[in-house]
Amino acid sequence: MDYDYLLKFLALGDSGVGKTSFLFQYSDNVFHEKFISTVGIDFREKRLIYRPPTEDGFLSQRGQRIHLQLWDTAGQERFRSLTTAFYRDSMGFLLLFDITNEQSFVSIRNWLDQLKTHAYCDDPDVILCGNKADLEDERVVSEERARETAKRYGLVYMETSAASGQNVAKAVELLVDMVMKRMQHSLEQPPFVRGSRGLPRPGQDLNDWTSETGEKSRCSSSSC
Repeated sequence: MDYDYLLKFLALGDSGVGKTSFLFQYSDNVFHEKFISTVGIDFREKRLIYRPPTEDGFLSQRGQRIHLQLWDTAGQERFRSLTTAFYRDSMGFLLLFDITNEQSFVSIRNWLDQLKTHAYCDDPDVILCGNKADLEDERVVSEERARETAKRYGLVYMETSAASGQNVAKAVELLVDMVMKRMQHSLEQPPFVRGSRGLPRPGQDLNDWTSETGEKSRCSSSSC
């Protein structure tokens, strides 16, 4: 195995918000203008080096090799039962809406309800992305409204653009940092806590972890 950690992230949001283009921009630095609706599940992969911050605020010289799987989900309702099966195997989530589409913004609550039901824990790491930020002239969802919604749900908010690349890498890398910190905090807990709360041990398959715990983990920022 030529990496230290395998992280699986899931992109969520209504059809047409730009999930596929977002992931292609991150993994390949390309933008596909033609819209092709995702059927079921697809995924992109990327390797990166994660350097955790030290106590003095600088980045560690010793990097951790991350193999990142970015799962792309279909936004249509008819695929919902298929895609929810992937929620529990995901360690972090990118929830996208289209700043030029009011309904995709309204749908945020429904997607968060899905997460609460199916994700590995009650408070998974989520980055809320207001996508298509390059289409400022067509904006119908103000940044202020989006930030207020993110604050209400306890989410990090970023405005992104799959077309220009604005904040795409930053959003993914911030999610990596959030998940890695959660994992590290979990490892610092007593051994009996590690297997039953928070995230799995390094190298432990998520399916093995969920079998070991016997039920969905119930964790909070103070306990996992």
